[in-house]
Amino acid sequence: MVATDPKGEEVPAPPSPVVAAWELALRLRERRDQLNVDVKTITDALGFSRNYWSAVENERKILSEENLIRLLTLLEFDDGERQELLDLRQVAKERGWWTKYSSFLGSEIQRMFGLELGAHGVREYESLIIPGLLQTADYARAIMTPAVVVRQVEVDQRVEVRLHRQQRLVSENPLHVTAIISEAALRQQIGGPATLRGQLDHLADMIEGHPERIRVRIIPFTARACGLFGASTVHMIDFENPRLPTVAWQETVTTYDIIDDPTQVRDLTLTYSDTFGQALDERQSLEMIRHYARDLD
Repeated sequence: MVATDPKGEEVPAPPSPVVAAWELALRLRERRDQLNVDVKTITDALGFSRNYWSAVENERKILSEENLIRLLTLLEFDDGERQELLDLRQVAKERGWWTKYSSFLGSEIQRMFGLELGAHGVREYESLIIPGLLQTADYARAIMTPAVVVRQVEVDQRVEVRLHRQQRLVSENPLHVTAIISEAALRQQIGGPATLRGQLDHLADMIEGHPERIRVRIIPFTARACGLFGASTVHMIDFENPRLPTVAWQETVTTYDIIDDPTQVRDLTLTYSDTFGQALDERQSLEMIRHYARDLD
């Protein structure tokens, strides 16, 4: 369901430089393929190298306004689409909030944040922790405090980043979150009993306060099979714009990457849907979360 304003009109997702650059590159590439225009024709017409054009199509470079206008003429875009693409270029040139933290955030993580900002919803799976978008500051800090892979001086900044991402949950057009969590995450006393109690209360409050856009299902210990058993962190990022396909994010202790291969994304989506059906429903999941929170008194 798309968010609406008080007048009942649809409110689009916030503008994201990452999503704008992605859509711009996709539409240019699709148009080039549609007209069967080879790369040499473009590089000769615009006067730059094949490597530069490759960087443009892979979102590492953004054309100047002059060169984009020339390219739009070459690719025979009509006036309406020309303006759309010029507007996308303008957004793509902006700096996202995450660039403030580029000293310790890798390029792939920054890209994921940019995709998340411009998304309609995310579908998440976590085996041993509560998803980052639903974490309290104390719980997030406890996860990072061991400082094995995160330097202590960065912990506060990383918590700040996590809380900044959560602002999208209460924005004008809030992000829709569907999370599948193992029962183990409700038992693992990250940060100690008091921290976990605060986290479980917060999770339950978010579910009860925003049932139309925050859905959480628990995989109980009694589940005998699940396609996501053995997985770590998995996100599927979905967009309102039909031009933009779902992409996935996978993360382990030392590796993370965005998956945009259609076959891999399809397989992850099917596995996620199967797991969603095997988990406890929303009412049962909320009851379990509240039960474990009370047990920590």
